[in-house]
Amino acid sequence: MKQEAERSDLDALVRARIRGLRAAKGWSLDELAERCYMSPSTLSRIETGHRRIGLDQLTAIAHALGSSLDQLVEPADTDGDVVIKPHHDPARGRTTWLFSHLPGPQGFTVARVRLTRPVSRRADALKVHPGWDWFTVLSGAVELRLGERYILVETGQAAAFSTMVPHAFGAKDGPAEVMTILDHDGERVHLGED
Repeated sequence: MKQEAERSDLDALVRARIRGLRAAKGWSLDELAERCYMSPSTLSRIETGHRRIGLDQLTAIAHALGSSLDQLVEPADTDGDVVIKPHHDPARGRTTWLFSHLPGPQGFTVARVRLTRPVSRRADALKVHPGWDWFTVLSGAVELRLGERYILVETGQAAAFSTMVPHAFGAKDGPAEVMTILDHDGERVHLGED
């Protein structure tokens, strides 16, 4: 019984998303129906719940709306997902708040990171991985180590660099906070446990 209710809630949510995305684009039923090769009456019955949605129809609708099937059918957020709780890592001198996370090799992560330790001078502290890292300093100053170079990035400044260059970063002269965008490899290296 509970599973049936959850399925019904998800079904209603999918229909609301279709209707909402169509309205956000300013499209009529006729315009969306034409883009996904179905009749306006079929689309209307899908949106109102008077017709079951076939996988082939859902795929065509998602494509026409510039969405993905996953986005249309993902469960609604719970209250627990609304509050972003920090992850403290005292061993590394970091506190991290994950703002967005798109999983998989093509995904990226946006995070706020509070740094309390200076950049390591040890050679084995330098990391290398495919991609690019980007961060902007919200408060304090960050020392970015790229190979043998040390670069000071202060409040209001940003840095972007190839992560194929051996790199590390840390707080300079006290705590610092950064907002960073990391690809899958960068998230694993900089925010994961190592």
